[in-house]
Parts: sequence; structure tokens; C-alpha cells
Amino acid sequence: MNLAVIILTYNESLHLARCLENIRPLASEIHIVDSYSTDDTLAIAERFGAKVVQRKWTNHADQLQWGMDNCGVKADWVMRLDADEYLEPALVTEIRERLDTMPQNITGLYIRRKVLFKGKWIRYGGFYPHILMRLWRNGQASVEQRWMDEHIVVNSGETLMLKEHMVDDNLNSIHWWVNKHNNYAIKEMIDLLNIKYGFMEMDQRLLGSTNGQARRKRFLKEKVYTAIPPGGRALMYFCYRYFVRLGFLDGYRGFIFHFMQGYWYRLLVDVNVKEFEAKLAGDTSAAKLKEILKNDYNIAI
Repeated sequence: MNLAVIILTYNESLHLARCLENIRPLASEIHIVDSYSTDDTLAIAERFGAKVVQRKWTNHADQLQWGMDNCGVKADWVMRLDADEYLEPALVTEIRERLDTMPQNITGLYIRRKVLFKGKWIRYGGFYPHILMRLWRNGQASVEQRWMDEHIVVNSGETLMLKEHMVDDNLNSIHWWVNKHNNYAIKEMIDLLNIKYGFMEMDQRLLGSTNGQARRKRFLKEKVYTAIPPGGRALMYFCYRYFVRLGFLDGYRGFIFHFMQGYWYRLLVDVNVKEFEAKLAGDTSAAKLKEILKNDYNIAI
């Protein structure tokens, strides 16, 4: 195979060996962009022969684009894989059989992703299938530069969707999950503030991409969701996922996931937005927004 895999890591000792063991039969190159892990992430990476570089973390989009530009990828094809993800055997076979004979006009491949929460496949609530651009020709794609919900966008050519699945299966505790989403809420806050106040350039390439699902979700988020009053929109979104999109069929663990990810997290974002806006004290200039982000959140934009 002529395939390079890029994985972003920070303290991923729980997942990384599973991920690397899974992708090793396909990858001719494995590149780890690490954010100065303090556990044995680097030792695991080296054991599997991965090339490791370390760089200070800003956000997923910035880190992944830096990796694509600076890791010295030689392979014809590049894949993004998170440390807590793996490919199902059928997808490994499909990539092995199809990649080297892919027509030259195909520059990007979409993959369906299953999300597991506490071992439970989240099949309802609009969460499956989650369609992502994860495989592209080297040099033919770049990362949408956003603080949250970034996507790979191909620069030219055509795309197609593979038949089989990858899996997102994080094994960490609920305490870890809550802390992660606390951090995500700040990044989501930045995107929502930017939609409202336009204090920095917004990457809108996804709206012209071939990923209909992602394009539709982005449109609904920016044009519909943000128009609903804060607080109420979190409740409406949860009810839509849990009742209209049948999230209740995912059972008890599904309820926890849909409630925490679809209501608690969205409400947390709104609380952060309102708290931030109170600090503006009526001054919505770009300079003021960036000043607060730097002084109160240690985020330089």
C-alpha cells in the first residue's frame, strides 16, 4: 500500500496501540503529531515504527494542517485517523483492494463512521451514519480552519464514498469525557461568537464541498440553530435527536450520550457564550473580543 496515516495525540496510551495495530497492515507511513504527552504515548508510537514530531497544541484544524504540511509525507494517499478510532476488517479489505486502482480523477474518499459510547453503538438520533472525508490524494486536500467541527476539503477532482466503516470507540471514563467537552465548549463558543460578530475570517469551503451531510449540518448550525435563543436551542436540539430522530431506541447508554452530548454540552456552550458577552460590556469590536480571549482564556487569535 502507498498510504500515509496522520494521527494527533496527547496522552493516548489507552488507545494508541489498538489504533496502530489496526492500521499497520495498510500504512506505508505512520506520522504522529504529539502535543507533548506525559504518559507512554511516544514509547508506544516508537514500538510500532511511527515517525513522531511534537508541537504545541492550538486546535485540531491547525495541528492537522501543520502535520500535513510538515511531516514529510511521501505516499500518494493520506488518511486522518484519531487515536481512539480503528477500521473494521471489511474496510481494511476494501481500502487494500481499491486504493491502488482508484481512477486518477478521484481525489477524496468519504468513510462512514460508527460512534460507540461505553461500548454501545449509537445508531439513532441522527448520529449514524457519520460521513467524513478521511482519505485523500497527497496534496489534493486541506483542513477547514475552524476552532470546532473542522472538515477535510478536497481542492479539486471528484470524490466517492467507501462502503465499509470505521469506528470511534473511546475507552476513557465519563470524568475524562466531561473534561474534554468542557474544553470543546470554549472552542465551540469561539465559533458561535464569530458567526455572530465576525471578528475573524471564517473558512466556508465546506459549504461548497461534495459532502452533502456535512454541508447540510453546517448550514443548519449557522443559519437556523444560531437564530434560536440560547438555552432553548439546546433543549430543542435534544428533543429533536431523542424523539424525532428516535434516539430513545439507543437504550440507557444512548440516553446518557444523547442527553450529555445533545443537551448538556450544547447548554454549556450557551452558558459560556452568555458569560463571554457579559464581559464585552457592549463593546463588540474585534479588538475587544480578541483581548478577552487572550486575557481570560489564554487563546491568541
